[in-house]
Amino acid sequence: MNRISPTVKQLLIINIIFYFGSSFSLNTDFIYSLFSLHFPENPEFKFWQLLTHMFMHGGIMHLAFNMFALWMFGSAIESIFGSRRFLFFYLTCGLGAAIAQISSLYYSFYSNLDLLLSSGYDQQSVLNLLMEGKYNTGWENILGPEGLMNFNTSFLSTMVGASGAIMGILVAFGMFFPESKLMLIFFPVPVKAKYFIPGIILLDLFSAITGQAIFSPSNTAFIAHLGGAFTGFLIMYYWKKNQFNQNRWF
Repeated sequence: MNRISPTVKQLLIINIIFYFGSSFSLNTDFIYSLFSLHFPENPEFKFWQLLTHMFMHGGIMHLAFNMFALWMFGSAIESIFGSRRFLFFYLTCGLGAAIAQISSLYYSFYSNLDLLLSSGYDQQSVLNLLMEGKYNTGWENILGPEGLMNFNTSFLSTMVGASGAIMGILVAFGMFFPESKLMLIFFPVPVKAKYFIPGIILLDLFSAITGQAIFSPSNTAFIAHLGGAFTGFLIMYYWKKNQFNQNRWF
């Protein structure tokens, strides 16, 4: 435990408390509905979910992988940033991931909604049906099976997990320690961080574009991963140019 930096330790504890508290509560579904991130057009959406979803996880392995990554890479970054700057970085990357995912959902949802409206459907009646967890079978004739699935999925989707924030930390680690060698458990070949981390990001980009999950569950929010990584890069780029002494930090 002496190797874990203070903020990383606190984040680990909070995530574990959230997971086991929600898993063993008397009403798990209610807790997940309250703290997971919903699509903003869904009445289940609450503003605090932009923060709380980072501390919810979909299963013990989801929690374990994220917390392992937080411990492995987060302590090194906190030792450079300091606790307050690290916490700001972590939460902002998680928020960036959420914004990216929501933006993607908005595009998918409204591109299909526009097709329904152009075919004579009323927006409020469409939304009312979706809020009841229903849909009109006639929509499939306009949207097609895949479009209808994306339309419903966008409205009903929820997001949990710290993966977006973790991706930001990975970007920072790669920028600070590019020569460090890393490897995946199922691909035990050491690869330098400056190649390994961009490779992980490219795999997420491939999965986001094609819908084909590689080394990840099919319900992974790949857009959120990319949003967290991009947010981390922007913050690092800004701090490099405006705050940190270049000889000391890079």
